[in-house]
Amino acid sequence: MTLIPACFVGWLLWSSLGGSKDDGADGVGGASGASGPTTSSTSSPPPPSSGASAPPAPSGKSGKPGTPGKPLKGKVVVIDPGHNSHNREHPSQIARLVDIGTEKKECDTTGTATNSGYPEASFTLDVARRARILLEARGATVRFTHDGDRPYGPCVDERAEIGNKAHADAAVSVHADGAAAGERGFHVILPKSVRGGGADTSAITAPSRRLGERLRAEFAEATGSAPARYIGDGSGLDVRGDLGGLNLSTVPKVFIECGNMRDSQDAAELTDTAWRERAAHGIAQGITDFLNE
Repeated sequence: MTLIPACFVGWLLWSSLGGSKDDGADGVGGASGASGPTTSSTSSPPPPSSGASAPPAPSGKSGKPGTPGKPLKGKVVVIDPGHNSHNREHPSQIARLVDIGTEKKECDTTGTATNSGYPEASFTLDVARRARILLEARGATVRFTHDGDRPYGPCVDERAEIGNKAHADAAVSVHADGAAAGERGFHVILPKSVRGGGADTSAITAPSRRLGERLRAEFAEATGSAPARYIGDGSGLDVRGDLGGLNLSTVPKVFIECGNMRDSQDAAELTDTAWRERAAHGIAQGITDFLNE
């Protein structure tokens, strides 16, 4: 996720080389889609039907033991589906620099994809929609930074601002990484304590860490995935101060990189509908645990 396309030709070269990228919310991993490895990168997956009964959470949990009905009633959750399937159609717009407080970075990036072409932006939107169904069933008000309904972006500074204006009790940015083949697992990115320009994360670093720890535990339980060992100390938690989506947030927020799209084993999971449903359960339960502390 460290690669930021400066132009369309640059992106095409990067895509052919299979490198990792910056994050769509400014510097993390890649993503998968909603309908399989051959999903078009320019089409957004339909939301899972709310009429179909979702499988029960693998852990059987929905909130604290004995919490009746709607454990998240009155809570606001913002979900940020990383990247946008149409970003590649707007290279100059997403290459525009925006202020993230400590520096300037590109508005957004295209995200990564599996070797068979399944785009991160499709994956993130599908998992986000599935998590929304689960969270709303628990009484939460869920807001998205975008729902496949924008020509590109939004830019990373706007993604943070959406959560701020919503006074979110928790915000999660959904991604998948674009690391080297053979590197497996998921990780959660926490905000570093930074202060500069419009960035000041001093008030959110502690609650964001608690959110990240709960997300890590529940995601691992729901999916059976192990924390990535190619990031940080292998704990599944990584602290970063270069992401506008975190730097500019005034509410507890983390990123989750659900797996490595460039690894064939991880890609097989990320492109599987049943696995994405489990991933959504893990994300929803991690958020629920945090909000029910």
